[in-house]
Amino acid sequence: MTDTHLITDELVIIESYFYQHTPVSKISKLVGRGHQTVHNVVAFLRAGHTALDFYKRYKANKQRCGRKRTRLPEDQHTYVAEKVAQGWTPDVITGRRERKIQCSGRTLYRMFKRKDFDVSTLPMKGKRKPNGHKERRGRQTFRRKTSQRETIPTSQRNLDIWKGTPLSVSTIKVPL
Repeated sequence: MTDTHLITDELVIIESYFYQHTPVSKISKLVGRGHQTVHNVVAFLRAGHTALDFYKRYKANKQRCGRKRTRLPEDQHTYVAEKVAQGWTPDVITGRRERKIQCSGRTLYRMFKRKDFDVSTLPMKGKRKPNGHKERRGRQTFRRKTSQRETIPTSQRNLDIWKGTPLSVSTIKVPL
């Protein structure tokens, strides 16, 4: 079951009910939270603190929650740095299993992203195109530009259409 933390709005509501001398059981029903959660806030408020103090303490305690960042021992860190300098990618380093490394290739890439290793030492591979690259697939090189085509004066063409006379094949622009 996931634990949902109290938000500032709920803390302020609990604080206002506390100052109105509302019992904990009624506050918990009104806010829609468990009795123990509301009791913890009320006990903190009884000690002379405010909802803002509770929230600041909660934020400080929350910093210690969750998984800690993976840190490699110094020998593994230097080994990874050496292999990357030789042109190896992190997934190859972990996949070859020449030495035991405490993390996966994906975690190694994450370490490069958060600057534990120098990103510029990674070998850049893939389908990147240089700046100014023009795609040439599917382009028809044998066709003429619009400026090179024979032109019909627009006034003559509009006049032919208005009269209802069919245009002759020789007067129509046709791409060759």
